[in-house]
Amino acid sequence: MTTTVTLELTVDTWLQAYGEPDEAARAALIAEVWAPDGVLADPPFTGTGHAQILALTGAAQGQFPGHTFRRTSELDAHHDLARYTWELVAPDGTAVLAGTDVVLVDDAGRLRYVAGFFGEPAGRAA
Repeated sequence: MTTTVTLELTVDTWLQAYGEPDEAARAALIAEVWAPDGVLADPPFTGTGHAQILALTGAAQGQFPGHTFRRTSELDAHHDLARYTWELVAPDGTAVLAGTDVVLVDDAGRLRYVAGFFGEPAGRAA
């Protein structure tokens, strides 16, 4: 059974992995929290499995060198689903992009599907 604390650790480890510049360290973090056939679906790309997710995060590292991700909300979770907001943070600490992820976890609490959305959630007033 996945607890909120376990799910928070999984999500935070995933965000750490996404921003990890060292490929071997990033691969280890991905293997730790992703199901082997997990799917990452962000607006510019989709990847299935550890190898493709590793490649996609590497491409993001190439586009945003030195940037990291941080979760900016509590998890809103029920059953095997959760959502949270995040920011992409430049090396100087400036948030350059924000968004929301919706995640589906498997029975072991590993990420099975992550759908990323950039910008403010739909229907939210500015």
